[in-house]
Amino acid sequence: MGPLAGVKVVEFAALGPAPMCGMLLADLGASVLRIDRTAPVELGRKRKLELNLLNRSRHEVVLDLKDPAAVAVALEFVSHADILIEGFRPGVMERLGLGPDVCLARNPAVVYGRMTGWGQEGPLAQSAGHDLNYIALTGALDAIGRPGQPPAVPLNLIGDMGGGALYLAVGVLAGLREAQRSGNGQVVDAAIVDGVLSLMTMQFGNVAEAAWSPPRGRSTSDEGPYWYDVYQCGDGKWISVAAAETRFFEELLRRLEIPEAAIESIRRDRVEWPRLRSALAERFKRRTRDEWTALLEGTDACFAPVLSIEEVEQHRHISARRSIVRVDGVPQPAPAPRFSRTPLPSPRPPHRVSKDEALATVKAWIGADRYAELQKAGTLNVVHGTPASA
Repeated sequence: MGPLAGVKVVEFAALGPAPMCGMLLADLGASVLRIDRTAPVELGRKRKLELNLLNRSRHEVVLDLKDPAAVAVALEFVSHADILIEGFRPGVMERLGLGPDVCLARNPAVVYGRMTGWGQEGPLAQSAGHDLNYIALTGALDAIGRPGQPPAVPLNLIGDMGGGALYLAVGVLAGLREAQRSGNGQVVDAAIVDGVLSLMTMQFGNVAEAAWSPPRGRSTSDEGPYWYDVYQCGDGKWISVAAAETRFFEELLRRLEIPEAAIESIRRDRVEWPRLRSALAERFKRRTRDEWTALLEGTDACFAPVLSIEEVEQHRHISARRSIVRVDGVPQPAPAPRFSRTPLPSPRPPHRVSKDEALATVKAWIGADRYAELQKAGTLNVVHGTPASA
């Protein structure tokens, strides 16, 4: 099922954007084989394997890639793969004996996707970093936040997931399309800094046009204008208003019972923005979030309640579209986007893989005959199931 049915992907276990890319490809129907480490990579804490949702819908084997015999098994998988994705620092895969030259010699058509923060070369290529550092260097972080306040940290959505995972997925799928024409694979260097800069293209144009006026919080596409902001309600909860176009702004005023003439003449006067924001803030304090939702949601006032993650599943729109699914009782985002002719498979939960299951995956990937040869030679002794510490 899914438009990528039949595509085989080898994913070398890593953090954040690389497994997100693996999840996206698996959600779209690709057969993704995740090669995990005997000591799983962690980010500051242990977590329940079944709740590590980025690892859903995968097959998995565990290999100690410091063992040459395990590297040989990994190369067996690569020889059958259409796409490889890895998220190590530059040079790590080469030192393991799994660099692009080795893998492309083994499988000339494989698309070799590399996920890093800084890229494969450049002065910072070997430096440690995380999402916050990458978006800081691109101008994205400086642009987000309130006037006179520190930059707002937008989770790891812009760097790791947006500029990283999504650009890696687009890159390897574009590489796959070209490889299907030419028969030749290639390396895809997906750097988070490059992806975030690409996401910032419109803002760079706005700066060049002087339509974006630093410092942050004073432009028409951030929290600068009072008609594009979040407001606290009488119950302490929040709502969002984004009535940027004139007709939408007029609809908002009408529903708030504010005379248009009282505001429209000074709407674009930035000197008046703080006063008008205070007026709207006072108005929204008069009712609860749910009361404002009943009045404004679904209208052209460009409104939405600010929901917590726990509330999202119950919202009528999210529920109607079945955008949240439950897998083994765990609520999680459904695969996206949607396809009319090749519907996406239901996600499979991350789970602890036994050695028998891991060996069955090996057999399915490399074929029964080659599996028998390697088993007879004792090569498959290096294959393990999911470590108990995962």
